[in-house]
Amino acid sequence: MASFSWLHILNEKYGLDILPSQVKPFGDGHIHQTFLIETNEKILILQQFNNQVFKFPERISHNQSLLIDRIKPEDLPYILPLPISNLSGELFTIIEGTFFRISPFVQGKCVNEIKNPHQAYLAAKAFAQFIKAGIHIPASEFQEAIPSFHDLELRYNQLLEALKNTKRIVSGDLEELVKFYLDQKDLVDEYLIWKEKLPQRLTHSDTKINNLIYADDFSKVNAVIDLDTLMAGYVFYDFGDLVRTVACTEGESSTDWGKIKVDIDKYNALLEGFLEVGEGVFTEDEIKSLPFGGMMMTCIMGFRFLADYLNGNIYYTIHYEDQNLHRAKNQMYLLKELRELKS
Repeated sequence: MASFSWLHILNEKYGLDILPSQVKPFGDGHIHQTFLIETNEKILILQQFNNQVFKFPERISHNQSLLIDRIKPEDLPYILPLPISNLSGELFTIIEGTFFRISPFVQGKCVNEIKNPHQAYLAAKAFAQFIKAGIHIPASEFQEAIPSFHDLELRYNQLLEALKNTKRIVSGDLEELVKFYLDQKDLVDEYLIWKEKLPQRLTHSDTKINNLIYADDFSKVNAVIDLDTLMAGYVFYDFGDLVRTVACTEGESSTDWGKIKVDIDKYNALLEGFLEVGEGVFTEDEIKSLPFGGMMMTCIMGFRFLADYLNGNIYYTIHYEDQNLHRAKNQMYLLKELRELKS
C-alpha cells in the first residue's frame, strides 16, 4: 500500500477531507494506478495518471472539457464519468510531476468477455450513442490524444520499416505471415478511399468491452468509461474495434487456430445496435463503411503485433518470446474470416 503522501495536497486542491484509510486500490487496469475512495458522503475514483503512455495529457484534458461543456446528461441514457474539476477549474492536479484526477464512481459490472448477443447489442448501442451525443461538436475541435492511432496507412508503413530493419530471420511461418500482411495493401487503399468520403466524428477510439459498465443484471449500460482516447475519427473505428474484440470466438492471445471464427450472432447484434442508433444520424456512406471497420481494425492490430515482433518486442507486454508473432497470426485468421463474411 502506498503512503499516500500526496493525499493532503489533493484534499487542499479539491476541498475534500479524505483519510488514507478511505483509499483502496481498485480494478485491474494496466495503464493508470486506480483507487476507490469511500467516505460517508460519497464514492469516488482516484487515478494516478500514466503520462508515459499518454504523452499529451493536456490534449486529453482539452477533449474531455469539450464533452463536459457541450454534452448534457440528458443527451445520453448512461453516465459519462468525466473528471471532476479541482478548485482551480483543472481536470488534472499535478503533484511533484505526477498527474492525478478524481472522477465519479459508477456502480455496476465491468467484464472482459461478452456472454451473449444481447450484451453485444447493448455495447454497440452505447458506443454509437456516444458518437451521436457528440455529433454536433465539430471534429476539428478535438485534439489527437494519440497521434495517428488508427491510421492504417501509417501502420502498414511501420510494418515495412520493421521488416527492413529486423534482426529476425524471415523464413517459415514468419515469412508466410509477413507475406499475408503485405498482401493486405488493398485494405490500406480502401481505407484511404473511405477517409476521403466520410466525415470525422467524435469517437471513443478504444471500444473494448471492459470500457463499459453494465447494470448488475446486464439489462442496460450504466456508463462508458476510459475516455482518454476520445478524439476525432470515423464511425467504422468504433464499430470495427467492437467486432474485433467481441465477435471473435477466441481472444487475441489464443493459439487455437482452428477455433478462431466470427460469432455471427454477436456480429449481427453489434450491427443491429449500431444501426438502431445510427440510421438517420450517420450518413449512408458511414453505414456502408461499418463492415470494413471490422476488417480494418483487425488488420491494423495484425500490422502492429507483427511489427513489434520484428522490432524485438519493444512495445507490447509479452509472456513468451513468440507471443506477438502468435497474436499477429491470431488476427490473420480472424481477418480471413471477416473477409469471407463480407464477400
